[in-house]
Amino acid sequence: MTQFADIPKPIRSGIVIVDPQRGTPQQVIVLQFNPDSLERTLAPQAAGADGAGDRTEALRLKGPAVENWKFTAEIDATDQLDVAAPNGIHPHLAVLEMLVNPSSARLRQNEALAALGTLEITPIESPLTLFTWGNKRVLPVRLTELSVTEEAFDIELNPIRAAVGIGLRVLTTSDLPTGHRGSELYLAHLAQKERLVGTAAAGRLDTLGVRGI
Repeated sequence: MTQFADIPKPIRSGIVIVDPQRGTPQQVIVLQFNPDSLERTLAPQAAGADGAGDRTEALRLKGPAVENWKFTAEIDATDQLDVAAPNGIHPHLAVLEMLVNPSSARLRQNEALAALGTLEITPIESPLTLFTWGNKRVLPVRLTELSVTEEAFDIELNPIRAAVGIGLRVLTTSDLPTGHRGSELYLAHLAQKERLVGTAAAGRLDTLGVRGI
């Protein structure tokens, strides 16, 4: 029998919930299948983008580009028949849905404060969320979109297959306080991009049909 022991296993993409104070992972969500495609958009924060007409601002950047990611993750209990799944993929979906919901305990706490007449209740802060796509892209993010299409069910109507559309916004130094762990992780990600630029092959002007500038 032919053996394929030397074939490396593919790295999985995923989401990591991190304690922003200690930097320790609180939860690791491994996507069952890597998405087939990623959609990324980057919008520069140009100083002169508001149309004010100041010509000295045309080439200035106010901060990092606003970067958004979109992809579809597939979850399929039938691909893991060796794993007991009495609730179908409900637990998998619940883990993702709790990334955009505060806990019931925090909501009850806020209700109690409101009942006591508290005038100002601080919005609930979510944990630091990281999206990982290989070791060259570890990004602090905020979930902006979560759409679930349940496609198959068991006899108790537990979903057993679903496609989950996930939208992420990369959090930068413009979004997080100075010294915040997420801000430092974004700077490390930006430095990784700069290193990759240094490995790119240099172009030549004559390739573009230009003799000189």
